Amino acid sequence: MKKNLLIFLFGMFSVFTAFAQETVVKGSVKDAVTDEPLPDVTITVEETGQTETTDGLGQFKFSTAVPFGEQMLKITKLGFLTKRYPIVVNEGEIVDIQDMTLEVDRGSQQDLFTISLSDDELNDDTSGSDNISGLLSSSLDIFQRTAAFEFSSSFFRVRGLDSDNAAVMINGVEMNKFDTGRPQWSNWGGLNDVVRNQELSSGLSPSAYTFGGLLGSTNMNTKASSYRKGGRITYSSSNRSYTNRLMASYASGLMEDGWAYTLMVGRRWGDEGFQDASLYDSNSFFASVEKKINDKHSLNFTSIYAPNRRGKSSANTQEVYDLKGIKYNEYWGYLDGEKRNSRIKEVEEPIIMLNHTWDISSKTALNTNVGYQFGKVGNSRIDNSGGANPSPAYYQNLPSYFLADDDGADFSGAYGAEQQFINDGQINWTDLFVANDSKNLSGQAAAYNLYEDRNDDKQLTVNTIFNTELSDNIIFNGAINYKKLNSDNFAEIIDLLGSTVGASNVDNFDGFQFDLLNPDRLVQVGEKFRYHYKIEANELSSYAQAQFKYNKVDFFLAGSITKTDYQREGVFQNEANVELDNFGTVVKDNSYGKGDKLEFTGVGLKTGFTYKITGKHLLDFKAGYLTQAPSIRNTYTNSRSNHDYVGVSNLEAIPGAESITEEKISSADISYIFRSPIVKARLTGFYTKIEDANEISFYFADGVQGFTDENNTAVESEFISEVLQGVDKRHIGAELGIEAQLTPTIKLKGAASFGQYTYDNNPNLYLSADSQTVSFGEANLENYKLAGGPQRAASIGFEYRDPDYWWFGATANFFSNAYVDVSPITRTQNFYQDTDGIAFTDYDPEVASELLKQEEFDEYMVVNLVGGKSWKVGDKYIGFFASVGNLLDKEYKTGGFEQGRNANYRELRDDSSNDTRVFGSKYWYGRGINYFVNVYCRF
Repeated sequence: MKKNLLIFLFGMFSVFTAFAQETVVKGSVKDAVTDEPLPDVTITVEETGQTETTDGLGQFKFSTAVPFGEQMLKITKLGFLTKRYPIVVNEGEIVDIQDMTLEVDRGSQQDLFTISLSDDELNDDTSGSDNISGLLSSSLDIFQRTAAFEFSSSFFRVRGLDSDNAAVMINGVEMNKFDTGRPQWSNWGGLNDVVRNQELSSGLSPSAYTFGGLLGSTNMNTKASSYRKGGRITYSSSNRSYTNRLMASYASGLMEDGWAYTLMVGRRWGDEGFQDASLYDSNSFFASVEKKINDKHSLNFTSIYAPNRRGKSSANTQEVYDLKGIKYNEYWGYLDGEKRNSRIKEVEEPIIMLNHTWDISSKTALNTNVGYQFGKVGNSRIDNSGGANPSPAYYQNLPSYFLADDDGADFSGAYGAEQQFINDGQINWTDLFVANDSKNLSGQAAAYNLYEDRNDDKQLTVNTIFNTELSDNIIFNGAINYKKLNSDNFAEIIDLLGSTVGASNVDNFDGFQFDLLNPDRLVQVGEKFRYHYKIEANELSSYAQAQFKYNKVDFFLAGSITKTDYQREGVFQNEANVELDNFGTVVKDNSYGKGDKLEFTGVGLKTGFTYKITGKHLLDFKAGYLTQAPSIRNTYTNSRSNHDYVGVSNLEAIPGAESITEEKISSADISYIFRSPIVKARLTGFYTKIEDANEISFYFADGVQGFTDENNTAVESEFISEVLQGVDKRHIGAELGIEAQLTPTIKLKGAASFGQYTYDNNPNLYLSADSQTVSFGEANLENYKLAGGPQRAASIGFEYRDPDYWWFGATANFFSNAYVDVSPITRTQNFYQDTDGIAFTDYDPEVASELLKQEEFDEYMVVNLVGGKSWKVGDKYIGFFASVGNLLDKEYKTGGFEQGRNANYRELRDDSSNDTRVFGSKYWYGRGINYFVNVYCRF
């Protein structure tokens, strides 16, 4: 009996012991030189793809069961050399691998490309450079690295999508702007050393911080304790955006008293970059201070101040490029012996944020964040409302204008214009001062002034982000986020160019007062004129996400809801948008005071799974459906003048136009992934449908119907806002990325993107000018290609990394299927109808078809080289690297747009019959051969 009892008790003890014994894989990682713990190191089980990340103390623990037997752990961190550690996992045992080490990759080229990308983000007016945002060096995927590093100079857009489809955050605080939906990368430009700690979720992949967009999300971690202890000094030289750059940074690491701090300062400057007179003047300051209160709570304060000024460069017709070359810029001229650019973009928007981290338990954390951004963005230009257009590339100053004279070609005039443009071709600032001096003598307002379009924003963001491991296999993420914007928008005089009288606040074109509340005002330097209005925006959003991880299958589900509202308030009372009775009393005002509050509700759903066929072969599928509010820029049709928004004009619904609504987006992609110790590859097919989008643009048009002057006389030339409503777009294509580590020192790499991005319907189009609105029905855009860089791109290259820490690489990049942005107005009934609404009697369908054919740019190849060398001197590192872009000095167009000025068949036919078009498309060219050189010391 006793024997049986002992056997029973022993058996029960064995069972309980077996259950109590847990199979655990854990460990820690530290810097091989400094012996400091390394946070944010990715630990991957190569056979299954399971990953974990080290915490602030360099510790990690796998939350899901690692398969028994021999396994290989891959240890990776940006800027460090990858290592692999073999382990043996036995049932019921704890595998504890403490103090694994990583060595700094002294040949790392990541900094080089991050520098180049963030600098180019400063000028986003062309909607080109900014499209690479969200694809910086945080990604270890070969295709995304290639898209960011090799394709970006050609205005390439991943999957044909703009950067407003990617969420960019700092410490969980979203930095995308209400106005455009895009991040303003120059807000932290020049701070490369402190924004390199990035966590990327690509595409519809799950994120621990946000629901994200079609292009995923990037979170930059600037918490002071996340930086490795030490300092770095860097000097760079380039002919791309600036000529000189100097940076210095230092991080204390987490000290014994629980404090940590990181500081950085930088300066970038140059009289001009690759384009003529594209000056660059930027300073950058960063400070992050963290207090680890105890094991559960920490507070971090971050401040970023990166004021910058940059001279813009112009898009030009082919005639202009043929005469002056691809570096030509029409915006500048000599003044007192120095180049003065009339169009300067100035950004000064400091960021401050406070972040609280609460580690509720080892598996649950709550991050609460408050961010506040304020400051200004200004874009200067010349106001010539009292004089002739001062642009040297104005169409009446070019040879084509004289050759297209209605009375016959004026060869003498054309030759004179050609020589004048070739020999000078820049703004004559002296003439502007002389014209204003003449006005001074008669007491008249300035003929010319230099003013700035300003928006002064104040944005508050408050959110809380919750993360927990519900079990070994389930992770839950959720967040609540509130954003509030107060935006003040106006034009301000910055230089009267010699005028002592001031600038008129009356529209010289039609005599309307820009501000009826202060009529006939003469404006001085520092005062507002032309327009002044405010925008208030609010956004309340939340998201929830569950991730499930198992040995063979990972999958996730996520949902979000967002409430957004906009409201415009006019400070000026624009006369063109005010209706007065015979006694001068206002009976209808569509300009001053508050307009309608516009409200939108966005929802998001996405899901996906990864099926691990084996450790080497994986299938990945993701799909999502989103509705979202249009950006402010694509909501108000002419916010500078009135309260009108898409579908509503003069406080009334537009006949034939639908009420403004949310954009709808459907997207899916499927990938085959192969990974082995030698070869890594991914092949992805994707499909995206965007519906009910709006596009608003502004330009001067000739040959438009339906507009009248103050005498009710028909006019065919107007400065208009063009509204495309209900735009559908289709993006379909495939991506391929592959890299092969042929030897320990030689790596081959390749990437390709094959896409077809088109308009998918014929949206409604109407034009507005002052208080008049004219509907043109459908714009026949279906199947026209979307502009925005090449739709097909490929890259092939290699890297050689010597054990003595010198390295070099080369890539050849191929681009094709890039198209000019078509003018929608020429694809409407306005194109073939006369002012009486009857078709032109001389209309030829075959000629029209040729005129409306979309221009495709020539395909081209760009070769890039990069290389460097680093040395270890004691406990310090010294490094040098350089790159040469476009080694063969290939001239190529990166983008362009049709001018909408010739809006009907006759105007366009007559212009196209000339050897050189007067109003041909305007283009951007890529840089010719260019370089970047960088030297740094890390201690």
